[in-house]
Amino acid sequence: MAYAVSEEDAANAPNAPVGVESYITQMYLKGIKYYLYVHSYLRYGLLAARAEVLKISQSSENPCILAGFDGYYTYGGVEYKAQGSESGASFSKCRNAVRKALRVNDTCDYESCTFGGIWSGGGGAGENNFFVASFFYEVADEAGFVDPDAPNAKVRPINFAKAAKIACETEFKDAKSTFPRFKDADTPYMCLDLVYEYTLLVDGFGINPSQEITLVKQIKYEDSLVEAAWPLGSAIEAVSSLPKFEKLMYFI
Repeated sequence: MAYAVSEEDAANAPNAPVGVESYITQMYLKGIKYYLYVHSYLRYGLLAARAEVLKISQSSENPCILAGFDGYYTYGGVEYKAQGSESGASFSKCRNAVRKALRVNDTCDYESCTFGGIWSGGGGAGENNFFVASFFYEVADEAGFVDPDAPNAKVRPINFAKAAKIACETEFKDAKSTFPRFKDADTPYMCLDLVYEYTLLVDGFGINPSQEITLVKQIKYEDSLVEAAWPLGSAIEAVSSLPKFEKLMYFI
């Protein structure tokens, strides 16, 4: 996550936990000095998050895996059991598993936190203008509620929830006919992925389910479109022509 904060908020920022880089970074853009809140949520990118959710069920059935699928998910050279229950996946039970993986109930030592006890930077005006990149766009594309050829799309977190409820009720054998755009490798995890993206936005980052956000695949920079691949770098490119950098919150 990356966005600009005021000099006063930067001066009052808490110290990051041991092993975590400073929450505040200073950067010059077109001769203007900005104070940026930056935090990298390791283990919570989509592919890593699958492993975190599967760890919760260990070798037993997982409520996020489609009924009829029994296999393994490999991440970082480690295999995790991925088995659906006979009764099928469950949106509500999967939500509980994802919330547990996100550690949304961890003790927070600050006035404003995201999840896992991490300081959120305080939010501010940036909370009105969310740009969300990477797997958020890809999952929305696979679920069929964005234009795959567009560089960005306006959606709401509730779009992920609506698609997730359909996905979680789908059996593995029917997955491709229900969501034909999902890649074969992603199909067993389409309930998990959609629930995760929704829960991360709403429970992790505190976005209202009905708030409009911008999913970003490419960002217009001068006369070109550039891939949105890294929060801080892409945020800089995205706002290089905006007069109020502080009105942007960007995460991947």
